[in-house]
Amino acid sequence: MTLAPERITLRVELRLDRGWHSICELSDLTPGRGAAALLPNGEQVALFLDRAGRTYAIANRDPFTGAYVLSRGLLGSAAGRPFVASPLLKQRFDLETGRCLDDDEVTIRAYTTRTL
Repeated sequence: MTLAPERITLRVELRLDRGWHSICELSDLTPGRGAAALLPNGEQVALFLDRAGRTYAIANRDPFTGAYVLSRGLLGSAAGRPFVASPLLKQRFDLETGRCLDDDEVTIRAYTTRTL
């Protein structure tokens, strides 16, 4: 009798105010692209998986336009910092801190992620 290999499912979780919250399976994310997710409190987050396998999560709302589009932005890096560029006006947001790289007065929420 031969047993089928066990399938390992990795989950992406975000740290929220009340602990860790499971968002999706890692296999749901495509390296180099974003995905939007709805949190239990109704907020939208933009999730990203970079080509090195690191996950990031930031608020999905572009503060310059009010549109929920950051999950559709382009990934890049500047001075070793990963960012997403908004698909609308092209402002860049640091994926680790949420800081706008083009306007020091603007920051969006960045979430701590983990994969289990």
